[in-house]
Amino acid sequence: DGLAAAWANFDDQLTYHHEGEHETAWPALQKVGVSADLLATMDAEHDTMAQALAVTRSAMADLVQDPGRAQVDAARAAFEELRTVTVAHLDHEEAELEQVYLDHVEDPAIVEMGKTFAKVSPARGGRFFAWLLDGASPEEVAAVRGTVPGPVLKILTAVFGRGYRKNVAPVWAR
Repeated sequence: DGLAAAWANFDDQLTYHHEGEHETAWPALQKVGVSADLLATMDAEHDTMAQALAVTRSAMADLVQDPGRAQVDAARAAFEELRTVTVAHLDHEEAELEQVYLDHVEDPAIVEMGKTFAKVSPARGGRFFAWLLDGASPEEVAAVRGTVPGPVLKILTAVFGRGYRKNVAPVWAR
């Protein structure tokens, strides 16, 4: 049950984040000069990640249903492929887009993008920030606290992130 809950959370977070990039971030980044070709490449990488997520989702369902050696091996292989394509995409995204974002952080398109991303339910926000901060370095925590007011972050993670801390975080601590 714990592994299934941890996987479901990870699957949800990764899917939601990358669908949100396509719907919200790409239009804003295009407005500040990111080429349509680069964004198409990013979308292709998202498609590759979505395929790897689907394979991993299926392997995890098989593992939960029948936790035998073959299912463990299939899930492990699926996770390795998912990790490979996701890390490659995130590295590419960071290399190509992070400086553009930083250079245009005050641009109205980027400000609006941030507001759109912030429009989530407290439950989703709480799960996200609890997950994001779980195991984060002091520098990573400071970066989050630099963009989210302390009291808001505390309420989100303490109240709405409780389910993550109770049901998911212990799985990663094993």
